[in-house]
Amino acid sequence: MKIVIQRVKNASVLIDNKIYSSINEGLLVLFGAQKGDKKEFCEVLADKILNLRIFSDENGKMNLSLKNIKGEILVVSQFTLASDCKKGLRPSFDNAEIPNIANGLYEYFTEKLRKSGLSVKTGIFGAHMEISLVNNGPVTFILEKNNGHS
Repeated sequence: MKIVIQRVKNASVLIDNKIYSSINEGLLVLFGAQKGDKKEFCEVLADKILNLRIFSDENGKMNLSLKNIKGEILVVSQFTLASDCKKGLRPSFDNAEIPNIANGLYEYFTEKLRKSGLSVKTGIFGAHMEISLVNNGPVTFILEKNNGHS
């Protein structure tokens, strides 16, 4: 499982030229499921995202979590995170989980985030989406969970 998180001032998802969802201060979370991913990975990564201290305190130091600032979350499925670009010039998506399993993991992950009580918005799994954001920092992190490693 690969996840990219970006600390944002705001972010939104457009589908068919209409705003589908939007957030203010918080995290844009791009979610990519890979073959062999498990629900347990979703639990570990959701907990990490909620508690990762990447927001600035009164002294400008990264000491506050998303939960501390009561930030919002926008979760967007992005199968291209599972791509392999090591060979040739066309990415391979062989490692991406099949859609019905990937969607189940995406929904499970999103539900785990919602249990925090924070505002969680999403895109639509498998839809063509346009993502807009103002990255605050810029601050971007990549989280991975596979074969018992994170």
